[in-house]
Amino acid sequence: MITDSDIKKIKGLIVFTIITAIIGFNWRIVFEIIKDIISMLSPFILGGGIAFLLNIPMKHIEKHLGIKKKKTARALSLIITIILFILVLLLAILVVAPQLIESIVQLQYKIPGFIRSTEGFLNKYFSDRPWIMELADSININWEETYKTVSGLISSWASSLIFGSLSAVKGVAGALTNFGIGFIFSIYLLIGKEVLASQFKKLVKVYLPEKTGESLLEILGISERIFSGFFTGQCLEACILGMMFIVTLSVLKLPYALLIGVLIAFTALIPVFGAFVGLFVGTFLMLIQSPADAAIFVVAFFIIQQIEGNLIYPHVVGNSVGLPAIWVLLAVTLGGSMLGVVGMILFIPGFSVLYALIRENVHAKYSVLTPKTGDEDEKKENS
Repeated sequence: MITDSDIKKIKGLIVFTIITAIIGFNWRIVFEIIKDIISMLSPFILGGGIAFLLNIPMKHIEKHLGIKKKKTARALSLIITIILFILVLLLAILVVAPQLIESIVQLQYKIPGFIRSTEGFLNKYFSDRPWIMELADSININWEETYKTVSGLISSWASSLIFGSLSAVKGVAGALTNFGIGFIFSIYLLIGKEVLASQFKKLVKVYLPEKTGESLLEILGISERIFSGFFTGQCLEACILGMMFIVTLSVLKLPYALLIGVLIAFTALIPVFGAFVGLFVGTFLMLIQSPADAAIFVVAFFIIQQIEGNLIYPHVVGNSVGLPAIWVLLAVTLGGSMLGVVGMILFIPGFSVLYALIRENVHAKYSVLTPKTGDEDEKKENS
């Protein structure tokens, strides 16, 4: 006999099948609608991200203020956090901007000399090896046609650069507007975060089954812990790495020590590959001034990377993430291919949450199947 509960399940299954079929046949339209919705909500999504990041230091500041009145402690900790955030941005701008301008001015004068010295070296190299010139002469190349092709490519590139610069200006203006809206929204979130959390828990309890709601809240709790630990560790590790480069390059009396150290500190926020951006920029800057300095810098970079990768990173970031190295590499690769730099940063803690949930579920089921050996296998895996 079919009960009311069975009828509800059948109705739910029919509705789910219809919705799935509609989405399946119109997936392009659905994708565009979702994309437009995300675009409209992007300032608020950004605001949520800013609020999450600012909440990490804000919690510690509020805890150590020792003020009993909750509203006063919250307002004061928020003000201190915002001031620290602005000071970090200003410090980065005041440190990097003058060094960057000075480097560009120096490059303007040094690049022609570098080209002349390189040309002289190549002329001498080829003159001592006449067979290379003979080989080049034997190759039948229409230099006039090649020149026209190269000139056309340069002109096309210059036009694209001009229009690209205009688009970049519009993009920066839009990004600043979104950031402003998101920053204001994040302040509202931080002020009333307990109220919002309580309201969210009520919605979960009212509209979701008990077990589903408990599982959702547990997953969100694990995610908050792992993401907070990851970003805290990543920022601390980036600061340590930047200071190591500033001190090492200063001791070795290499140029651009401050600029490269700050640049590496910021790019190191991108896991695994971030610091290598500083390597390429630093090598290019030093190569123009002195190839010997560039060679010393490359050697120093890989030595510091080994120290940081084997001693600092595992203790500062690794413990907070709890993700094996092979999964870190997979997360960075997939995140970079799907969402660029943002994906590289977000996919590591995201994979860590997924890894923790799957690992917990597997161990629970495995211990039921093999109760005697389950605990021993878990100890081996953790060791």
